[in-house]
This record gives sequence, structure tokens and C-alpha cells, in this order.
Amino acid sequence: MKELYDQYRALLFTLAYQLTGSAADAEDAVQDVFIKSLDVHLERLEKPKAYLCKMITNHCLNQQKSARKRREVYVGPWLPEPVRTQETETLEMTVARRDLLSYAMLVLLERLTPTERAVFVLREGLGFDYSEIAELLGKQEANCRKLVSRAKNKMEITEQEAVAAETVELEWVNRFLTSLEQGNVDHVLSLLTEDVMLVADGGGKVRAFRHPVQTRDHVVRVLLDGFQGKGTIYQGKLRFEVATLNGETGFIIRSGEETLAAILIQLRHGKLARMYAVRNPEKLARV
Repeated sequence: MKELYDQYRALLFTLAYQLTGSAADAEDAVQDVFIKSLDVHLERLEKPKAYLCKMITNHCLNQQKSARKRREVYVGPWLPEPVRTQETETLEMTVARRDLLSYAMLVLLERLTPTERAVFVLREGLGFDYSEIAELLGKQEANCRKLVSRAKNKMEITEQEAVAAETVELEWVNRFLTSLEQGNVDHVLSLLTEDVMLVADGGGKVRAFRHPVQTRDHVVRVLLDGFQGKGTIYQGKLRFEVATLNGETGFIIRSGEETLAAILIQLRHGKLARMYAVRNPEKLARV
């Protein structure tokens, strides 16, 4: 059992995390599945990977029923919990990281039903064949193809569009942060798309925008005020730490020993299209 746990833990965590958007829930799902599998001789199964993935998927589908009710009363926008990924990961973790959808894609997954999300993640995130997905979910292969197509329509992704996010280079992030810290309005504006949007998740526990901030002028004002500490309640100087979050280059904002936010960004043709600011303290434990 330990050998199978070591072999599939990263894969199962990646699957559960993308199905729930919560690293804490994903860890609980993996532990629960392996505990329930103690009485099953997995090493004797013909397809232990398929069995474990099916268990994880069913666990998360059941969990999503209560999660959706919690999010209906959530204060402000709900964003997935960010996870910190390192360049020095083991081979196992590197494989899981390769299978990780972009953070922006995780945000879009919230538009889907639990079943649509499961099929999309298994297909586009982990690269399962439609026949494998059909077997895992107990559905017809043709139905699974329709679910993926329907999911892409809801997420406004064309059939030809790549799921992988546009790469955010370290140099771009450093240039962006330097412009904000220097208060260079014109340069910051040049780095934003016309339809740029900033989404903040405070969960009602810290101060955050209840609705997405839109238009370039409005986003620039918010960013400059925030990054220069204007009106902040924090006494310590704000620090900006570039970090690898969800396999992407993002950054973390700290004041003293306190972590204030984890920032992930989505680029479109080299310009900032979406900024996701996770401020809910419960979602910052892993950064």
C-alpha cells in the first residue's frame, strides 16, 4: 500500500485539487481514499491507477454538493486556494505539476457543473482518453465528449484554443512590480489589456473588493494605491516576493511576518488581462 501511495499520491492530489479548488480538501480526499482502500488489495487490481482515480473523483463529486452551498453565501468572489510549487521538486511532483491546469483555468472551472468539471479536468488537465473517462464515470464515451465541448462553451474556450496559459516570465513580473513601486502610471497602463480585470478574494475575513475591478484606469488606481501602501492599515513596509504559484510566476505580498496576499496573473499577448488576488487568510497557508 505504501508503494502505491508514494506512486500515485501526487497524481491523486492534483486531480482532487483541480476538482475542488482547495488544497486542504484535496489532501483530505487523498487521505480518505487511501484509508478506505486499506481493505482492498490494490496491488492485486489490474488497474490500481484507474481504481484510485475513480475513488478520488467520486469523493470530490460528493463533496462539491456541500461546497456549492458554502460558496452561495461566501462574501465576495471565490477564488481557488493557491499552492506554492518549487523548481526543486521531486520527479513525482514535477509530473503532477505538468498536469496542473493554469490558475486562470481553475477560476473558469467554477462555471461548470461538478460532472462537467470532472470530465474536463480528466481530459484537458490529466490527458485521460475518453474511453478511460467513460469507464471512470460510468458514462458513454460520446457523452463525455459532449460534456467537454459543453464545458469549453461555458468557459468560452474554442476547440482550437490551447488550455495552457501564456507563460509569465520572471522579467515581466519584475518590470511590472518596479513600475508599480515607482508609481510609473504610463508604463503600468502600457502593460494592461483594454479589458483588464482585478478579482480579489477576502472571504469577508479581510478587506477586499466585493466585485471585480474593471477598466484600465480604475485598475491602475487600485494597484498604485495598494502597492505603494496608501491607506493601508499595516504598519510594516510592504514586501513583494516573486514566487512560483501553481506552476506559474506570481508574487506574494507581506508586511512583517504577515502574509497579506498571493497574486496570480493571466497574460494575453504579453499584457495583463486578469489579476487574481487571494487575501482570505485561510487560503494563504501554503504560500
